[in-house]
Amino acid sequence: MTVYLTRIVPDPRSREARRDRTAVDLHRRLMSLFPDDAGPDPRARFGVLHRIDDTPAGPHLLMQSTHRPDLDKLAGTYGTAATRPLDVMLDALRPGLTVRFRCVASPVRKPGASTRAAYNLPAVVALSGTAADEWWVRQADIAGLKVLSLHSQPVDAARGTRTGASTQRIRHARTRFDGSATIIDAHQLRMKLTDGIGRGKAYGCGLLTVAPTRAATP
Repeated sequence: MTVYLTRIVPDPRSREARRDRTAVDLHRRLMSLFPDDAGPDPRARFGVLHRIDDTPAGPHLLMQSTHRPDLDKLAGTYGTAATRPLDVMLDALRPGLTVRFRCVASPVRKPGASTRAAYNLPAVVALSGTAADEWWVRQADIAGLKVLSLHSQPVDAARGTRTGASTQRIRHARTRFDGSATIIDAHQLRMKLTDGIGRGKAYGCGLLTVAPTRAATP
């Protein structure tokens, strides 16, 4: 299975790009680049994950998928886009290699029924600060990484309104995790790189990227 990474640089003058104001709008845009006969969960079917990275040149959109997107479906004025396979990078991962990582994720905990009742808590509680960092270290461990350094910062929540049989408001609190780690289990890391981490994967959460420490950014 080939995994693809697509970088899209939206043109701030593009009306089409400005329409993607919410996480739901952007999700629809990205899924329009893939076949529309993929069953009930096309995001999972095509392994689509994405996030927005702020750069000195403006926001860049990174999208990973297990199916090559049809970039011709982007409006001609949307911006620039390019896709490359990640096979060489994934094959090079090995235990003992030190990498830099980046992931925008939605760290949460799910209290038990008795705890929710006692403290009037929702079913899902967003984490921040030290609790979010501890959540990330656990996720990294599951992904076959031993965290060496970690910097985290909150980013805007993923928001939007999803319509269909019923209207649903989408909101996922998000934290960006950057740092360095040693690979402990390369197979497990490849799985998590492909599957993503945590919840909200359709809305800009869960895309983990890694690069050897000699690179400036993942």
